[in-house]
Amino acid sequence: MQTDHHLGRSWRSRWERHPGVRTGSRLTLGERAADRTRLVMGSWPFVLTFLAVLVVWIIGNGRRGFDPYPYILLNLVLSCLAGLQASVLLIAARRSDQVASELAMHDYQTNRSTAAAIASLQSEVADVSAQLVRVEALMKTRL
Repeated sequence: MQTDHHLGRSWRSRWERHPGVRTGSRLTLGERAADRTRLVMGSWPFVLTFLAVLVVWIIGNGRRGFDPYPYILLNLVLSCLAGLQASVLLIAARRSDQVASELAMHDYQTNRSTAAAIASLQSEVADVSAQLVRVEALMKTRL
């Protein structure tokens, strides 16, 4: 399964073509939001933007800003954000588990149909082998 280290348009377009994973309009709004959130929050641009906002906040409120040191408002905002992020990440993890489950079910169904096809081919090969033995015996009696 594709790891999440280079998520982007190509990653999503490959999933859209996978027959075992529901995508696009077949997803609920919550599932689409979980996928999008995982793509955004689990990326370097998000981390770097978040760090930049923190640095700007600290520099902007250093001495006489509306939230001077010890940055109580920033602490409140970060605490609220951490609580929301935990919930959102759990939702995204549940969606990832659902995708893994759909992939496992698709693999299982594919393996079952492949096993049935192999059994059918083995039966046909056995029939052809038996016919070949009969043809060889018939040819030996005629020669």
